[in-house]
Amino acid sequence: MSTRRLTVAQAVVAFLVAQHSERDGTEHRLIEGCFGIFGHGNLAGLGQALLEAELYEPGSLTYHQARNEQAMVHAATAFAKMRNRLSTLACTSSIGPGATNMVTGAALATINRLPVLLLPGDTFATRVADPVLQQLERFGARDVSVNDAFRPVSRFFDRVMRPEQLFDALLGAMRVLTDPSETGAVTVCLPQDVQAEAYDWPVEFFDRRVWHVARPAPDADALARAVTLVRSAKRPLIVAGGGVIYSEATDVLRMLAESTGIPVAETQAGKGSLSYDHPLAVGAIGATGATSANALAREADVVVGVGTRWGDFTTASRSVFGDPSVRFVNINVASFDAAKMSGVALVGDARVTLVALAKGLEGWSVDAQYRARATELARDWDEIVSRAYALEHQPLPAQSAVIGAVNEFCDPTDVVICAAGSMPGDLHKLWRTRDPKGYHVEYGYSCMGYEIAGGLGAKMAMPEREIYVMVGDGSYLMMSQELVTLVQEQIKVVVILVENHGFASIGSLSETVGVDRFGTSYRERSPASGRLDGVYLPVDLAKNAESLGARVLRATTIEDLRACLRLAKSERGPVVIHIETDPLVAAPDSESWWDVPVAEASRLEATVRARAGYVEGKKGQRRFL
Repeated sequence: MSTRRLTVAQAVVAFLVAQHSERDGTEHRLIEGCFGIFGHGNLAGLGQALLEAELYEPGSLTYHQARNEQAMVHAATAFAKMRNRLSTLACTSSIGPGATNMVTGAALATINRLPVLLLPGDTFATRVADPVLQQLERFGARDVSVNDAFRPVSRFFDRVMRPEQLFDALLGAMRVLTDPSETGAVTVCLPQDVQAEAYDWPVEFFDRRVWHVARPAPDADALARAVTLVRSAKRPLIVAGGGVIYSEATDVLRMLAESTGIPVAETQAGKGSLSYDHPLAVGAIGATGATSANALAREADVVVGVGTRWGDFTTASRSVFGDPSVRFVNINVASFDAAKMSGVALVGDARVTLVALAKGLEGWSVDAQYRARATELARDWDEIVSRAYALEHQPLPAQSAVIGAVNEFCDPTDVVICAAGSMPGDLHKLWRTRDPKGYHVEYGYSCMGYEIAGGLGAKMAMPEREIYVMVGDGSYLMMSQELVTLVQEQIKVVVILVENHGFASIGSLSETVGVDRFGTSYRERSPASGRLDGVYLPVDLAKNAESLGARVLRATTIEDLRACLRLAKSERGPVVIHIETDPLVAAPDSESWWDVPVAEASRLEATVRARAGYVEGKKGQRRFL
C-alpha cells in the first residue's frame, strides 16, 4: 500500500485541499481557505502545515490572517451564506481563549444552518506536560478541555487523540458540512502534540473527493395531503425563508406564486426570494414585518412555510396568524423544522418540493379579489416605505432616511449586511431587495459584531459585488478589528457607521417593558445622581476607524451621505462613512407583537403600564397544536 509520511496537521491540509461539493452537476471547492490566529496550541502544527502548503503548493489552501477568533468564524459563515452553503472556509485557533473565542461564532453558524469548519488546538493528548498554559483542569474529568464548550453549539464534534482517528473525524466532518439538513458548525479538536506527530497515511486518503449535495424529494403521501390542503384554502399565504435562497428556488417560487396567485411574505433569511416590486411580494413578516404581510397573515387560513425555522420574530411570537382554524404546510430539508407549527411536513429540498407542489396545484388559483387585495396592501406598504425614506428630521437624520439613501444608491446586485441592533428590524421592513443575494442580515443569533467580519466573508465569496455593511455604534464597538484585515487584503467593503450614542434597539424595547431606556445610552456617570445619565461620551468612532487604516468619510445630512457614497464607489480598499442619527425616531410600525416578559410586580408606573400591555398582547398568542 502506497503511503505519504506527514504530520497530522499536514494531513489535515492535504485532505481539505482535495474536498469538493457538487450540486446539479456543478462542482465547487468545499474548503476554499483557512483563517487562523496562532498560539502554542496550533503554530507548530497547523501553522507549520499551512506555511508548507503556501511555499510548495501556492493557492492550494490560502491562509488568511484575522484579528479576533470570533470574527474569523463570522467571516467564514458569511462566506458560506453567500455561496449557498456549497463552499466554506476553515478556522484554526490555539487552545484556551483562542478556542473559546470561536464558540460564539460556532453558535451563530449552527443556529443559521450554515457550514463552517473549526479546527481549535487542544491540550496534550499524552498529558506529559499537564497543565500546560491556558489549560482548564477539571477535577474528576481529566479528558475535558475548554473545547468541550463546542459540543452544544456544533452539529458535529470530534477530538483526534491519535493519528488513526483522523480518518473518521474528517470524513464525518465533510459529511455534515455538505448535508443541508444537518449542516452548521463542525468542530474537530486537535491536541497540539498530535498535530505535530508524523504518520504513514494511505495515499487514497488524499484523493480528490466530491461530496454530492442531494435534492431530496418529499414523500408522495405528504405531498398529496399538502396539495389537498392548499386547494381548500381561500386565503393562503407563502412564507419564504432562507431555504428558498440556499436551494436556488427563487424562480420556481415566483412561477408558483404567479400561477396560483398566492402572495409571498419573507423572513429575514428569505428576503429577496421575490423582487420587492413583484405584484405578489407582500414584504417582511412578523415582529419586524410590513403591515401588508402581517395583515394577510392575520387572515390566512393556510400558510405554506418554505425553508423557514419559524423563529419568534417571523411568527411575532406565534401571534401573527390570527385565524383560529389556520393550517400549515412546512417545506424544509430538515425534518426538525418541517414538523413545527403542527403542519403537514414536506421534508425535501425547497426547489424540488415547490416544483412538485406547483404540479399538484395546476389549474387552481385564488380568486381575483384576494390576489388584488395582496397587491393593493403591498402597494400601500411601499408608499409607507417611500415616506420613511424621505423623512426630513432635524437636527439629526432618521435611520430610515439613511437606509433609504443607501438603498437608492445601490445597484440590484449590491449586498447589504447587518446583524444586530435596531438596524436589522428596520432593514427587514424597509430595504427594497431586487436580487436573491442582495440582502444578508444575520438574524438567527443576531450577533453584535458580525457586521464587518460578515462583510469581509461576503466580499471574499463574491468579489464581483459591492458590499455595504450597515452597523450601529454599539455593534461596531463590539467588533471592528476586521477593518484591519480588510486593509491588509485590500478588500473593498463600504461600512456605513450609524452613531446614535447607545443601544437604540434595546432602548426602544426598554420602553415597551417599562424600563425607560435604562442602561442603553452611552453617557458618563453623573456626579449629581450617581447614575449613568450624564453627558454623552466624547467618543469619536470615525477617528477610531481611521486609526485602523480605513478611508473615513463623514456625513451630517442625507445629502452628505449620498455624496460620500459616490466618493466611496471609486475607492479600492475599505471605506467607513460615519453619520449620526436620532435614536428616538422609529421606523414605521409593523402592527405586530413580540413576547418579552414584563415584571409582574413593580413600583414603577411605567412598568405597571407595560405589564398591562403585555397581558393584552399574550391574548393573541397561540401554541398551534
